[in-house]
Parts: sequence; structure tokens; C-alpha cells
Amino acid sequence: MRKKIVAGNWKMNTTLGEGLNLLEDILEGISARPDLETQVVVAPPFTHLEAFVNKAWDSSDIAIVAQNCHQEENGAFTGEISAAMLASLNVDGVILGHSERRLYFGETDEILAQKVRIALENELVVIFCCGESLEEREANRHIEVVSQQLQKALFDLPEESWENIVIAYEPVWAIGTGRTASPEQAQEMHRAIRSYLAGQIGHLAMEVPILYGGSCKPDNAEEIFAQEDVDGGLIGGASLKANDFLSLIDHMEASL
Repeated sequence: MRKKIVAGNWKMNTTLGEGLNLLEDILEGISARPDLETQVVVAPPFTHLEAFVNKAWDSSDIAIVAQNCHQEENGAFTGEISAAMLASLNVDGVILGHSERRLYFGETDEILAQKVRIALENELVVIFCCGESLEEREANRHIEVVSQQLQKALFDLPEESWENIVIAYEPVWAIGTGRTASPEQAQEMHRAIRSYLAGQIGHLAMEVPILYGGSCKPDNAEEIFAQEDVDGGLIGGASLKANDFLSLIDHMEASL
């Protein structure tokens, strides 16, 4: 059975104190749910990572991941963070290719291919984001666009790397806009991604978790998580409220 995951991407939100309070609320909620089958993931800002790893050290039900890393091993890249630096903090993984990184920071498929490889070399799990713009969807190019993103960044990887890959499909037109893909649209794309993976990596495709990442909230999660090829969510705004985030975890558990 594929791993089921609910991951909170906090983006550029919370001070360290605020973040620790929120993490404490989430940890308390997890401890009150003793038989969780869902892997819970939190991706706070860089400034929080060491404190969060220490805080969550004794909980096997929660993983702490970074929101990005640089594609080079080290060097004169002021303000950047390397995969080796993240690994030295004992974080579990890193989100790569988020649409906001592509849009605002000019990350290309070629840069992301480098980032994926160096993250894996440092034994980090990669949550790889892919997705189409509204224009690409309206032109009926959404499957083509996502397939190209996967092809360019992931398909030169050795077979053993795939156990450390999670894919997050995020329709760009549904991020921060209040719009959400319908459960049918989500399933269509998740099925297409898994089919494309199967054509490239064979039976391993059935083991790769594929998360939905477009404005998933407590009021729409039940239907989205019930879809056959949706293995959880990469959650933005709803991960900044403990009750909402825990509700999403409950919806994931109910779908198992």
C-alpha cells in the first residue's frame, strides 16, 4: 500500500515563537490520534528547522522538511541553503519545484533536475511539485505540461532513488486563488501522472505517493482524498491553523 501523506507547507509565515506554538498544537493533536496510518509532514521556514527537528524528535508520526534548497553543493551564493546543510540538521526532506519558486524565482526544469539530484545525494526525501497554469489547462495542455516537468527533472534517476520521491500535483490556477480542482479533475491528473510514471519506471509507479496541492481545505478534502490515485495533500493556508490541519489528517485517515 502506498504511503498516505498530509504535508503542511507554511511558506513565509510565522515567527519562530508562533511556529513552535503551532507545532506544539499539531503534536498534541497527533498524540491524541494514537493509531495514525497517515504520515504527517511540516515544512516551516528555514529559521525554524533546527528547533522543529528537536521538538519533533520523539514523534515517528511527523516529519520535518525544508521548503527549498540550492542546486550547488556549496559556494558563493549569499542567502542560499545547501542540501548538505539541511541534512546536517537531520531534516527528513525538502520540497522542490513549487510553483511559487518557478514563478517568482525563475526556477527552470533544468535547475530543478540539479536540485533533485543533490537532495537525493544527501539522503533527503524529495517532494517534487508539478502543475499547469490556467492558460495551459484552458488550452487542454495540462497533461502534456506536467508530463514534461516530470520528464525533465526525474526520469534520469536510478531506480533506487524512487523510494525517496513524492510527487505533489498543484494546479497553479488553484493556489491562493480560492479555486480548487474538482475531485474528478484531481483524479484525472493523478491518474495521468501515475500512468506516465508507469511508462517510465514500470511497477515502481504504484509505490510513488502523489499528493494534491491546490487549495485543499477541510470542506473539500473528503471528496479529494477519496479519489483512487490521490495519496494525500500538500497543504498551504489550512496548515497554519492546527484544527484545520488536524481535520485534514482525519479526512485522510477516513479514506484509508
